[in-house]
Amino acid sequence: MAKMIETPTVGEILKEEFMDPYGVSAYKLAHDINVPTSRIQDILHGRRKITVDTSLRLAKYFDVSDSYFLNIQDDIDLRNAKMELEIEILGIKKCDYLVQVSQKA
Repeated sequence: MAKMIETPTVGEILKEEFMDPYGVSAYKLAHDINVPTSRIQDILHGRRKITVDTSLRLAKYFDVSDSYFLNIQDDIDLRNAKMELEIEILGIKKCDYLVQVSQKA
């Protein structure tokens, strides 16, 4: 398998792409979006994932789409799962019906 670049965490993206450029601390962000500071700290330190609730709040605050942060979280989760389960997934064969249909076409 080719060497993969380590997947960033959603916390790293939040901090480096949004908080740092705008000079927003974890405390200020938490206060401004009305969540506990521990929620933001946990996201930044990789102890917590982005939820729908948090995605909506961050989206409003940083003026991005409602699903922006949730999509980043999902992409990270999919990439990590794909790497972790690669051998097992490769061993799964397609549904027999789909194989038969594709052979007739």
